[in-house]
Amino acid sequence: MSGAPAVRIARNAAQRSTSLLRAIQFAHPPTCPCHSNPNHHHAPGTFSSARRALATPIDHSRQKEYAFEMAASSIRFGPGCTKEVGMDMQNLGSKRVCVVTDKNVSKLDAMKQVHEGLGKVGIEYTVYDRCRTEPKDSSIKEAIDFAKPYQPDAFLAVGGGSVIDTAKLMNLYTSFPDAEFLDFVNAPLGKGMPIPGKLRPLVAVPTTAGTGSETTGTAIFDLVEKKAKTGIAHRNLKPTLGICDPLNTRTMPSAVHSSSGLDVLCHSLESWTAIPYHERTPRPENPINRPAYQGANPISDIFSLKALHSTVQYLPRAVKDPEDFEAQSEMLLAATLAGVGFGNAGVHLCHGMSYPISGQNPGYKHKGYVTDNTIIPHGVSVAVTAPAVFKFTGASNPDRHLAAAEAFGVDISRVKRESAGEVLSEALAEFLVKLGDQPRGLKDLGFKNEHIDDLVEGTIPQQRVLMLAPTLSNEVNEERGQLRQLFEQSMSY
Repeated sequence: MSGAPAVRIARNAAQRSTSLLRAIQFAHPPTCPCHSNPNHHHAPGTFSSARRALATPIDHSRQKEYAFEMAASSIRFGPGCTKEVGMDMQNLGSKRVCVVTDKNVSKLDAMKQVHEGLGKVGIEYTVYDRCRTEPKDSSIKEAIDFAKPYQPDAFLAVGGGSVIDTAKLMNLYTSFPDAEFLDFVNAPLGKGMPIPGKLRPLVAVPTTAGTGSETTGTAIFDLVEKKAKTGIAHRNLKPTLGICDPLNTRTMPSAVHSSSGLDVLCHSLESWTAIPYHERTPRPENPINRPAYQGANPISDIFSLKALHSTVQYLPRAVKDPEDFEAQSEMLLAATLAGVGFGNAGVHLCHGMSYPISGQNPGYKHKGYVTDNTIIPHGVSVAVTAPAVFKFTGASNPDRHLAAAEAFGVDISRVKRESAGEVLSEALAEFLVKLGDQPRGLKDLGFKNEHIDDLVEGTIPQQRVLMLAPTLSNEVNEERGQLRQLFEQSMSY
């Protein structure tokens, strides 16, 4: 083929490719004001559009980021798909599997399916069932000590985010047995070293609808000595496969539905409002050092906003009616969507502030949780500051905050942009109150004003997420003052 027809075909193909790329990069619901306004994001101090970012010359002097990476586990979603897990491990070539769970989940049908599936294909396996809800460094080390001598060639996690995160770290330190525990832990609490190579296969079977851990490269735990919650974040931690079976979430008590759903809510809101990826500094000299949490980007936006809409619609139903299987299924899907979104864009203030809230628990035990330990569930600890946080961040990007408020059913047609944060804050508070059985501030968790200084100091080390927070100062003393004000405002709502 030659001449004019070939030129026209090439030109048409190029135009189609360009149109498709633009559709992918800028695909948002038509009601989203962030993208219906062609001038949006061009003002100083707000998001720049992806189009503008791609057209802007690389800023060598400031070393801003110029690229983002999308990474997520393979996901299988569908009722009953847990029964395929034996074949999955066989297809991965596994012959010696470490199954990771906890005492409660070990009695449920999900584990029955695992026993039957692995037994049917004749794979050798052992079960570690001592995972702790909201794991501590001590419980993680105990799990690692169990896995190392067994030397599995694959891991299978069955449970909530705590179980899956524990399995990720068992996998990490079994794959790199000579590493010290703090080598990979997020700086400044740990050394923050990148994971140097691939890990063994890990299949994750979530039994809660919240963390999205089945698709992320993040594992969170309490570092007791530092009185801080931290973790490890790297793409190599991602499970090989997430098996999302809605039948497995039907056993969740209402309180667990509620708190895990609040984690989805904040995952989606924080990743949607995080700084854009091209505003993050410094740009890594080697791509292996590009962080898992990169800032909002055109692909994560799609997942985050969809997860937010689904959570607002289905979480109240899932909490209210234990027989509403449609709502439960949709919440599991929302958790996974939010996992892809925040697993690449990151979270910011709600999560950064939640870590000392959980780690410095003054003695609170959340109603509806089957545990002998005092516990502030992770979803509760992130949501309790959300009204104050999004009122604070509203000025950074009014249009994104208005789009989020619209997801809660707010008519934003006459709302002034300068009121965006306040409007979203009020919508969030109303949603939390209507959800029921939620602490209405830090006071309800047992915190007092004299605890605020320790909460601030416990938040400061969370730079991995704080760096993605819009409107938060880079100057330490000013940052402390802003965090103090946020904790004060979060004492009650």
